[in-house]
Amino acid sequence: MQKRHLGKSGLEVSAIGLGCMGLSFAYGPALEQKAAVTLIREAFDKGVNFFDTAEAYGPYTNEQLLGEALAPIRDKVVIATKFGFKNGVPDEGLDSRPETIKAVVEASLKRLNTDRIELLYQHRVDPQVPIEDVAGAVKQLVEEGKVLHFGMSEAGPDAIRRAHAVLPVAALQSEYSLWWREPEEQILPLLEELGIGFVPFSPLGKGFLTGAIDANTQFADDDFRNIVPRFTEENRKANAQLVELLGEIAEGKGATRAQIALAWLLAQKPWIVPIPGTTKLNRLEENIGAASLVLNNDDLSAIASALKQIKIVGDRYPAHLQKNVNR
Repeated sequence: MQKRHLGKSGLEVSAIGLGCMGLSFAYGPALEQKAAVTLIREAFDKGVNFFDTAEAYGPYTNEQLLGEALAPIRDKVVIATKFGFKNGVPDEGLDSRPETIKAVVEASLKRLNTDRIELLYQHRVDPQVPIEDVAGAVKQLVEEGKVLHFGMSEAGPDAIRRAHAVLPVAALQSEYSLWWREPEEQILPLLEELGIGFVPFSPLGKGFLTGAIDANTQFADDDFRNIVPRFTEENRKANAQLVELLGEIAEGKGATRAQIALAWLLAQKPWIVPIPGTTKLNRLEENIGAASLVLNNDDLSAIASALKQIKIVGDRYPAHLQKNVNR
């Protein structure tokens, strides 16, 4: 697989990474451990070297899974993880105090069975802790060799600038896809200016852009899409127009909807690296295939024109989770 550099950080990763959250957390029952290990190693065999996790995924179990799966190939992969929630539980609120960051990193290193974390993100900006203190704490961990690069997630322009002045931010991870394009307004220009890479999560719209979800889909009881406004039956029906458009474009390119959605992201900037997640080997292969799909200017113009005619409905988070996105 082609490699990409995350901004000017010097961090080189596969053009498509693997978001590992869904293997353990949020999208219904966790995948059985052996199957999850197999999927992660299969991703590596097919060219993926960039694996994304967090203490909050489980909590803790996802990091432990990666620690087991990546142990035989540890020196050949890039691991990204995150701190920022009290006890690793988003519903308990935010905690980016320097002493918490250091404790979380020590615990993450043990779970990941490693001596360093290539990319450490602040999961969400904590308004109670100056971002300069957060960056300063991570800087100490970098100096100790426990962390190699600093990242932020769902941060706004002011926080990014202030953090970057203390310790260069290698990458920002935020939601970005054909049905959530807010980062184009202020974030992408800022990242280009500062030389920061961008790692879109939910690049397939939490599965919606694949075409596998429609108004009649029933999610598992513990699937968090049950509480996401954009996934109400009414809104899924309204947003089907985008899926239909993707299907038409995909047919013309001999590709799938998911591959078009990922290729579109890759075409936006050379320092964008999406991290689709999946629990299925066939979907993994499909996603990886997007790295070799090239959308030309005519393709991109046609997509842009069509998107102008489509209105996406429904908020991307329920209110109690949206409060953690402090921009």
